[in-house]
Amino acid sequence: MSTALNRLGAVEAARKLQRRELTAVQLVRACFARIEQRENTVHAWTALQKQVALDHAETLDRGALRGPLHGLPIGVKDLFDTVDLPTRYGSPIYDRHRPDLDAASVALCRGAGAIVIGKTVTTEFATYQAGPTRNPRNEAYTPGGSSSGSAAAVADDMVPFALGSQTAGSIIRPASYCGVVGYKPTFGGISRAGVKSLAESLDTVGGFARSVEDVALFSSVLMRDPRMLDLSYHDTPRVGMYRSLQWRHAQPETKEAFAQAAAILSRAGAKVEEVPLPPEHCVLVQLHSDIMAFEASQALAYERLEHAVQLSPKLQAILESGAQISAEQHIKNLERAAESRARVDTWFDQYDVLIAPSASGEAPFADLGTGDPQFSRAWTLFGLPCLNLPFATGPQGLPVGLQLVGARHEDHRLLAIGAWVHARLLAANAPDIGASDMWPRG
Repeated sequence: MSTALNRLGAVEAARKLQRRELTAVQLVRACFARIEQRENTVHAWTALQKQVALDHAETLDRGALRGPLHGLPIGVKDLFDTVDLPTRYGSPIYDRHRPDLDAASVALCRGAGAIVIGKTVTTEFATYQAGPTRNPRNEAYTPGGSSSGSAAAVADDMVPFALGSQTAGSIIRPASYCGVVGYKPTFGGISRAGVKSLAESLDTVGGFARSVEDVALFSSVLMRDPRMLDLSYHDTPRVGMYRSLQWRHAQPETKEAFAQAAAILSRAGAKVEEVPLPPEHCVLVQLHSDIMAFEASQALAYERLEHAVQLSPKLQAILESGAQISAEQHIKNLERAAESRARVDTWFDQYDVLIAPSASGEAPFADLGTGDPQFSRAWTLFGLPCLNLPFATGPQGLPVGLQLVGARHEDHRLLAIGAWVHARLLAANAPDIGASDMWPRG
């Protein structure tokens, strides 16, 4: 049985487009057909531009190949400026906002031939107030946040790739909840120009796809680094299993996935060791929270001072707490983070990658919020590249992933080892099906 065009991975679709075995119009139409079928349930999008996307696709089909992303439809988190679509940042304050420029990451994707078909839901200014998006595996549950719509759109086969961002756990957690590959690069690896700032020391641009190979394709464009495309790995990795001092909050399904991964990779020949937990790491979650709150109160000063009544109580509380932190204390917090970051960097003399929980467990019910980012806060604080790898399920039949953490600026190596690891995790858990077939579709 042939695969529906909207379910093609980015790399497979790109190959067909490059060989002219598939037209961009055919692929865009297939994606919009899926959106029309499922959007009333998933609510992944804030704005769509079907005719504009089809016109762009026709132009690409008639002309020369534009680049490595030629004809690939993508979603863009509504935190990123787009010249041809409204950008609301998840807030009523910006209901009428139409940027004059594309964010740098959007421009790079377009320049390589990608077709922006719409904007995906973000939580309010990429914080905690949920939007309407539901988990495509089961709409009673949250897709996570803040990149809610991007994770859900990719998981539901509406687009093969979508841009997202992470300040706490906004890529890794929704990727885990929705069962897709989520990639947060090294801090600063992808330009943040044109992305609404929340916390200058933490904001990181990344994205979602259905495989490590697909993530690598887009990352090679966004980071202008062709090494990202080389996923060959002929060694066996040294893997450090990092439970974190938040382990007591991990649900049984996460603990089981963690143990499974260690056993599977050991059998595959990897050198797997438990990472001793430094006592100082008990403060990292709070340290990240304080740095994020201080910097958010600065970045959203206009909204806080001029439009406070249009902010959610959750966001108001964060900004108020951040405003109570002195500049002197913030500098001390940054210094403590830098000291811990330097010590963690030395771990990669001993380990090629670390494996850690992506989230406490399966996605919670939607009315309980977007979930807790506690298992990603430290890695975001350290600015290290992270990759969510979905491979397990929990008691409700929802996805459970683990995150692979790599050395700073060794993103290409993280992706190569990530592809090696993911292949073995999938083969052990689901030998007869691919990642895109692991959970039922609506």
